[in-house]
Amino acid sequence: MFNVKKRTLLLIAGIVWLIAGFNVARLGVISYFVIESQWYLYVFSAVVFLLFGTMFFKMSQKHTKRILGYEDYRPFWHFFDLKAYIIMACMMGGGIGFRAAGIFPDIFVAFFYSGLGCALALAGILFFRNYFCYTRLMEKESTTL
Repeated sequence: MFNVKKRTLLLIAGIVWLIAGFNVARLGVISYFVIESQWYLYVFSAVVFLLFGTMFFKMSQKHTKRILGYEDYRPFWHFFDLKAYIIMACMMGGGIGFRAAGIFPDIFVAFFYSGLGCALALAGILFFRNYFCYTRLMEKESTTL
């Protein structure tokens, strides 16, 4: 009942990452409207995007490879492994907790969340690409075995 094709796991991952990225980036953009933004904050956003984008790019490759190695059907929540769920819970809990406590000023939220959110959304787009290129990825995976 809860099992889906492994290709569908890539689609689910894309949807989850894109929604997360959109919501985080939205908080950053809203904060840009609250503060008096300076040009260098946009540079900081780009740096955050590059740092996290590189990390999420590698992560999407790792998870795609893991998913491609599954048998045909898996439970829908297997788009992540346990370690990824723990990391995501800590990131979400920390971000929500720190923002609720007022630890981060709006200037930090503006540049950091904008860059992080765009990097998360990029990971979603990468999973969508892998979903649409599934046949080619499976052929490539079978030749490397």
